[in-house]
Amino acid sequence: MSQSVICEVFDEVLLITLDRPKANAIDAKTSHELGAAFIAFRDNPDLRVAVIMGAGERFFSAGWDLKAAAEGEAVDADFGPGGFAGLTELWDLNKPVIAAVNGMAVGGGFELALAADLIIASDNAAFFVPEATLGIIPDSGGVLRLPIRLPKAIAMDLLMTGRRMELEEAMQYGLVNKRTSLQDLKTEAIEWAHEIAQSAPLALAAIKAVIREAEGLKLEDAYKLMRSGKIEVYQQMLRSKDAEEGPLAFSEKRSPEWKGR
Repeated sequence: MSQSVICEVFDEVLLITLDRPKANAIDAKTSHELGAAFIAFRDNPDLRVAVIMGAGERFFSAGWDLKAAAEGEAVDADFGPGGFAGLTELWDLNKPVIAAVNGMAVGGGFELALAADLIIASDNAAFFVPEATLGIIPDSGGVLRLPIRLPKAIAMDLLMTGRRMELEEAMQYGLVNKRTSLQDLKTEAIEWAHEIAQSAPLALAAIKAVIREAEGLKLEDAYKLMRSGKIEVYQQMLRSKDAEEGPLAFSEKRSPEWKGR
């Protein structure tokens, strides 16, 4: 990793910090570095939950580096195997990711937060996708994920006007799970990650896989898919030692000892 992408390990939690003053904007090189961090997290069995946050107090991320764009970096440049910011198209990441949004999440920064499973935000957080006002669209997930996560009319408003969504509105629509002070954001995000990591790793992976594969299906069809045996991680969970360990630990009034298999 470069000095722009800083990785710290807190037991089973990986903290990834994007540190590119002044606004944590992401060019293709930085996107590749973020992707390398998320792929390393995916492939390390000792790491259970990741937290992504931006350095500083004003910007989680300003999104695509428009300075790089002005210098010739194409809109459809190679941003790495995980897509823009290393996470927006990393489809086989079956571990939880928390976005700890400090300040403004703009454009691709908002899309990075949307690609996470959960969002905790500081009191000064705000969200907007201004791409339409710049002659493009937020095609690293904004135009696809926002209509799923928000009422369609609200998503269309944000996408077409580029207006700023304040934290209160984001919480009203369930886009943000938790809010905290800027000072406490890192600590609370890591504590939340540790709490999530107490659940069985294969169960967490199965939750992500089932939701991803069944998204958009009618309920009956989603059940059929889940029972079909085609979702491999779900089948692994059902056959795992951890599926036996959980009920046993409960009956013996002790904490489970997860093996991830």
